[in-house]
Amino acid sequence: MMRGESRTMIAGPAGALEVALNLPAEGAPPRALALVAHPLPTEGGTLDNKVAQTLAKTFAALGYVSVRFNMRGVGKSEGTFDEGRGETDDALAALAYARTRFPALASQPPVLAGFSFGTFVQTRVAKTLSPERMVLIAPAVMRFEADSVPEDTIVIHGEEDEIVALADVFAWARPQHLNVLVFTGCGHFFHGRLAQLQRAIAGMWPR
Repeated sequence: MMRGESRTMIAGPAGALEVALNLPAEGAPPRALALVAHPLPTEGGTLDNKVAQTLAKTFAALGYVSVRFNMRGVGKSEGTFDEGRGETDDALAALAYARTRFPALASQPPVLAGFSFGTFVQTRVAKTLSPERMVLIAPAVMRFEADSVPEDTIVIHGEEDEIVALADVFAWARPQHLNVLVFTGCGHFFHGRLAQLQRAIAGMWPR
């Protein structure tokens, strides 16, 4: 668990849903909500994944309330894996909960961020609302049918990703005129590159 983090159980679409919140530093009102989705549950993905934690830490540092959740069947969350359909409902439930906790932010567009399978879930979430911006780390294109995303979406991928080929990400991004930031010599899980990942996102974010 990250420093300053709180966790709770809420009523989700498939039963209890575990949600984690990370608040920005004290002193300034939060800018908005940032919803973070973790990687593939069937491959061990949880809200404690290091990339998901890095995303939460990054957005808390940028002044957002970071919201993570364990998808159905993960951790304390009830239910079973649903190929992204139910997991999208889980994401929307976590966001709805955060909006009730922080009513002043409820009307503001949230940031949608995800890692690997979580990026697929967030492209589905984006179909139901207009996000402030999207951040997709190692997007699991070709493995899952990812929808198109806004042109200002931040896409970051490892040059040596052993799970999602960089060429596939380029093939998905090219028709949308999306820029892809490539971490040279980097694999799917960004081992040893998390601090660099945080700096890269922060550097592309308006202050």
